[in-house]
This record gives sequence, structure tokens and C-alpha cells, in this order.
Amino acid sequence: MSKLIMVTGANGYIGKHVIDSLSRLDADVDVIAVDRSGSNTFSNSSHVRYIEGDVLSSGFRFESIGAIPDVLLHLAWRNGFDHNVSSHLDDMPNHYDFLKRAVDFGVKQVCGMGTMHEVGYWEGAIDETTPCNPQSLYGIGKNALRQALFSYAKDRGVICQWIRGFYIYGDDINSKSIFGKLLRANAAGESKFPFTSGKNKYDFISVDELAEQISAVVMQETTKGIINCCSGVPVSLGDKIESFIEEHHLDIRLDYGAYPDRPYDSPAVWGDATKINSILEIA
Repeated sequence: MSKLIMVTGANGYIGKHVIDSLSRLDADVDVIAVDRSGSNTFSNSSHVRYIEGDVLSSGFRFESIGAIPDVLLHLAWRNGFDHNVSSHLDDMPNHYDFLKRAVDFGVKQVCGMGTMHEVGYWEGAIDETTPCNPQSLYGIGKNALRQALFSYAKDRGVICQWIRGFYIYGDDINSKSIFGKLLRANAAGESKFPFTSGKNKYDFISVDELAEQISAVVMQETTKGIINCCSGVPVSLGDKIESFIEEHHLDIRLDYGAYPDRPYDSPAVWGDATKINSILEIA
């Protein structure tokens, strides 16, 4: 039986890679790609139907889909690279209202996109039991939405999944991450890139690998709750950026120590990959 998966934020940084991943699955999967941009980049796939719409608007109607999705994958989120803009809190009630309406409409599997920034400062591995004390508006907004969704879906027969992303790279020219900034500095002819000590260790995952992991999560119903989509391996920021420079043959070098290390950045933080590894073994 074909599985109908509705994906919001379909043209976003992560969304377009997830749509591509889902459309390549051997299993019978039909995707409803929803985005407010009005740009249909998925017309080449017979398994993807694009709908222009703003899911955060009260005017968005699930009836426009024509069927109840088996899965809702909610990736839509504004200003994901700007962690302290007010939209993260301003939009949160609209995200909650949208997810609440999805549950009321009859969607039985709801998966939201979270972030390691829900946790805040932490040293070591992050798992689903790690206490959350977010330090940015982005982390606060995501953490509040997860709590609200899980609370509303409880006892309503809904499978709730919450994906925690870590340090994402890839498709970098379209991102505001340090990798994108480095590419743009190199293209501008800069010879040096101001940098910290580079000693902090993070869990890096390419956006394509992240998309594959997200696809595997929503294609199954057994593993639920908070699921880290990650590598599970801490790598120093300096080592990762140096390898990125080498791989992309960039004519730029890191100016170590130009910026001080931020006191709220953990010396080392990474995701516990136990749950995602078990999902990938079955997929």
C-alpha cells in the first residue's frame, strides 16, 4: 500500500533534499510537497505533488490535499540560521495550531524537525533524556513546540516523532552556516578567514545524509519520541573546516584566534546515534 507523506517547508534548505530522498525510495511513496514560495522544483517526479500554501496561516486547509496524509513531516521554519530573531517565538503558536489541526484532521503520524539547540549548553552526548535549557530564541521556540505537540498528541493515538538535527553542512552556497560564509569569502578573493581557536567539537552531518535519515524515520512507526539524526561522532571545528577547504580546493586559510571562543559553546557535544542507527539497520 502506498504511503502518503506530506512535507512542509518543501523548498527549504533541508526540505528539498528530503523530498529528493523520499522520491527515490523503492517503496511506494507519494509525497505532498507544501511550500509558500510558489516555486515548484519537484515537477520531474511522478511521486511528488506540489501545493503552494502557507501552513502557518489559519486559511490553510488540509482538505486541499484531497486525502488524509499517513505522515506529516513538518520542516517549515523561518530564519533557521538566525538564532535570536523574534520570529522563532512569534511563529510558535501558529506552528502549534497547524500541528493541532493536523491531529484533529486525522493524521496518525506526525514528525517535527527539532534541533540540538533545544538542549542549550551541554558537554558530551545528547540523548532523548538530556535536560533542555535552551539559550537562544530558536532553541526556545523549537523546544516549546515539541513539548506542546507531545502534550496534545498524548492519548490521541498519534505516533509522535521529533528529529533533532546537529551541525548540518552541504549545499553550502545556499546556507548561512560557516561553510557558506567560507565559500563566499573565498569567491570574494579573501586570503584569510577570521576564526576561533577551532577546538570545539561538534557532530557534523551532511544535508544529504540528514535527508536519508529523516526519510528512514518517517517511513517507520516503531521508533518514536525524540530521535537524533546525526553521525554520533564529535569532530573539532578546526579539523572539519580544514578538510572542507582541502576538499573544495579553496585558496583561503583560517586566521585562528581572530575571534574568541564563545563562553556558551560547549567544548564537545554530539548526538547519541543509538535510535537512528537501529532505524537505518531495519530500513
